[in-house]
Amino acid sequence: MKAIKVIEPFKVEIVDVPKPEIKNKDDVIVRITSGGICGSDIGIYNGTNSLATYPRLIGHEFGGIVTEVGQDVTSVKVGDKVAVDPVVSCGHCYACKIGRHNVCSTLEVMGVHRDGGFAEFVCAPESNVHKFHKDFDESFLGLVEPFTIGVEINRRGQITKGDKVLIMGSGPIGIAAMQVAKRNGAEVIMTDLVKERLDKALSMGADEVVLVSEENLEERLLKFTDGEGIPVIVDTVCIPSSFEQSVQLACPAGRIVVLGLKNVPSQITMADITKKELTIAGSRLNNNCFDEVIAGFEDGTLHPEQLMTKSYNYKDVMEALTMITEHPQDVLKLVLKFED
Repeated sequence: MKAIKVIEPFKVEIVDVPKPEIKNKDDVIVRITSGGICGSDIGIYNGTNSLATYPRLIGHEFGGIVTEVGQDVTSVKVGDKVAVDPVVSCGHCYACKIGRHNVCSTLEVMGVHRDGGFAEFVCAPESNVHKFHKDFDESFLGLVEPFTIGVEINRRGQITKGDKVLIMGSGPIGIAAMQVAKRNGAEVIMTDLVKERLDKALSMGADEVVLVSEENLEERLLKFTDGEGIPVIVDTVCIPSSFEQSVQLACPAGRIVVLGLKNVPSQITMADITKKELTIAGSRLNNNCFDEVIAGFEDGTLHPEQLMTKSYNYKDVMEALTMITEHPQDVLKLVLKFED
């Protein structure tokens, strides 16, 4: 079968690899129909993703149609449309035992630490395969995963009806987190440096947006919250200064969700956290969020069609990668279709 392999930084090939086979009783074989290109894929492509090793079959946002199942599989059957959770955990470390397998001590992500889903077929355990209950456009099956990041963010921030939320950054993850927050009944104000992204955020459901290069964010937040200050902040910008700003902007008893993986210290004093008794929560990957996202796709409260900027045949992966790297302001999510 054909698959997309990053041989080394800046060298991508369409390669022939063996088609996966059922080896375990809970294995599921999925014919991939679509996959979304993520920032971590770009990091593997350009050599900036420190978690990846080479060569690597990339792709951790993918879905398709079940073609074969192991003898113990009961939750899906041949012909079902599914999305695949790329998170692989051990099941017995402390994090796994308390239901936090997404931060397993030996965590692996398909497409990063092990070969992923940008291939014609993938084998995954039944527990990682999540079924659509209604017929759904095959182009969007690979977009469940980025929305699961939005669900995890909302869970970690305990975002619920009546909350007022600042999402810093209007890229794909910020947009996904916003749509989930709106689904949960929150009001959302979003920031960015790129006006086009803010226009897109408004069209996709954000209540307000702030072009931070031209507007005073603190003043806008006071107006947005009737002078109280912002109670929930999601930092998808993920640089030291955005984390520092989050701590300064949060109102007393506020909650901050951070996603960054940069190993660069921030200049934050503990007094700024303690005096306001802030809750700061990390959010990584997703923790059993796939079924909630599929429900949102099917009931129309989450909108993958709005997140997708353009689709490409998988053989044109270099064209897609070039589009993202040269015109990032014009892209939310590019999708690869696995079809002849």
